[in-house]
Amino acid sequence: MSQMFKKLSPKGDAAGEDLSSHPQDVPLAIHDLTVAYHRKPVLWDVDLDIPEGKLVGIVGPNGAGKSTLIKACLDLIPRASGEIGVYGKPYKEQRHLVAYVPQRESVDWDFPVSALDVVAMGAYRRLGWFRRVTREEAKKAHDCLTQVGIGHLADRQISQLSGGQQQRVFLARALMQDAELYLMDEPFAAVDAATEEAIVSLLRSLSEQGKTCLVVHHDLATVTTYFDWLVLLNMRVVAAGPSETTFTRENLQKTYGGKLSLLEKAAEALRHTID
Repeated sequence: MSQMFKKLSPKGDAAGEDLSSHPQDVPLAIHDLTVAYHRKPVLWDVDLDIPEGKLVGIVGPNGAGKSTLIKACLDLIPRASGEIGVYGKPYKEQRHLVAYVPQRESVDWDFPVSALDVVAMGAYRRLGWFRRVTREEAKKAHDCLTQVGIGHLADRQISQLSGGQQQRVFLARALMQDAELYLMDEPFAAVDAATEEAIVSLLRSLSEQGKTCLVVHHDLATVTTYFDWLVLLNMRVVAAGPSETTFTRENLQKTYGGKLSLLEKAAEALRHTID
């Protein structure tokens, strides 16, 4: 199937290109990426360079391939074609530079571990899976929980945490990895206002440190407030670039099609409710 997509694709590997055609200093280079489920393309010919130190939102309708894009970058699902580069090298050589915050629904929250245990897992790449967490690493894990506002819940079993608290635990685990590139799959989904504010504050702090955050996001009303760079996606990349020039009605119409009017009405209703 990979060969089939390479023949159909108008650029990328089939045209003799590879990651060397992308800038070598970008945190994430996505080259000629196609992903298919049961021979049906979900992502088609995605070619992107994600700039350093930016808060990048991935925006598009349901079924557009947003979560698939994140998972394909992390080698969590197979690719029909394409390559992923992190700072000029293949992803598999640069895994230590990347942290991942999955969708909360994909986690088994009944697993018998504490919040501190989960965060400490972020150190295993440095320590190795068969070494015990040191006192220094345990303190760092506690500091990460404190940074996201739940240090007092370090010993709480994760099933006993609220949805917002669980999301903060995984953010703390990502911090524990001390990565350069953070990939987050819908971190704002079904969280309370306080958690959403804490996540935004954390993202801005990471950006100020020169870190790069790539975030799947749904709420069009907050896109330009939260992100300074956008990827508008609907199987293909519709547009990508700075928020002020990318988040336009024309690009949104191309991305959402007939669904855009419904989304605009919802956003307008929300504004009236807030006012």
